[in-house]
Amino acid sequence: MSRYARQMILPEVGAQGQAALTAAHVLVIGAGGLAASALPLLAGAGVGRITIVDGDTVELSNLHRQTMFTEDDQGKPKAEVAAARCRAINGEIGVKAVVARLTPANAPALLEGVTLVMDCADSYAVSYTLSDLCLAQNIPLITGSALALSGYAAGVCGGAPSLRALFPEAPESGASCATAGVMGPVVALIGAMQAQMALATLMGHQPSPLGQMVQFDAKTMRSAPFRFDAAPEPETAFGFVSSEMLSEADTIVELRGQEEAPEPAHRDALRILPDQLKDHLPIAEGRLALCCATGLRSWRAAETTQEIWPGEIVLVAASAS
Repeated sequence: MSRYARQMILPEVGAQGQAALTAAHVLVIGAGGLAASALPLLAGAGVGRITIVDGDTVELSNLHRQTMFTEDDQGKPKAEVAAARCRAINGEIGVKAVVARLTPANAPALLEGVTLVMDCADSYAVSYTLSDLCLAQNIPLITGSALALSGYAAGVCGGAPSLRALFPEAPESGASCATAGVMGPVVALIGAMQAQMALATLMGHQPSPLGQMVQFDAKTMRSAPFRFDAAPEPETAFGFVSSEMLSEADTIVELRGQEEAPEPAHRDALRILPDQLKDHLPIAEGRLALCCATGLRSWRAAETTQEIWPGEIVLVAASAS
């Protein structure tokens, strides 16, 4: 019996849908909790090529939600372990591991030739970087996030509005799983949602998952889907860049203090705290680059600084580089 018989019997799949999955190349950014559910489902469904990008290694604190890993995997690169698990699930597909963090510098090359991108990273700097590139190249992006007892999955770009249209404002909090905690089943559920949205997009199901968001709250055990097909792209958007993409022509500002960041994000950076920007920022022609750890302070500083800065403002998230 065919490996894919149980899904090909569905009228929504059939031989045509299976052929679309076989021909697809999915780029998965992040091999953590969301990917732990999504990757085995993509591999099992027969997605022809999967590229997994992650620069981290497995830690003991990962295991309650990153269920592709075991205690024996501690210290190993997540991307390589996840790729090996996918190959063990399905030896008929091609799986490539890239042991690196996605950055604005390496992202364009990683997106070359992919059919769909899945954002399983725990970084909104990475999420917005992917969204900007996917919007420009008309590539579908399935993004997701889980924190504490809730999360969401959404299909953006590829003909639908971008992540910036869905969330045009700076995030309210810089909380992460490491600081706020998260329940493993919530992460698994959101990752499974992402996988379903990705497979449906690849097979051209209607209504399309692109332009749709699904929120889940584990406290109430309720999910809330809604569509955002008509959401407008924001008029102002601060793009993310890597420190190596900066030049002498840029005015570069490190927003973190000496104690937090003894080494600034760039050697030519001026160290100015966010509340001192308006009084101490030297106004000049050209581009202004605002640097911090996650990009959140930079984004908020950019929103206030754009009133006095005449040119382009970009953001540097040092911890996402």
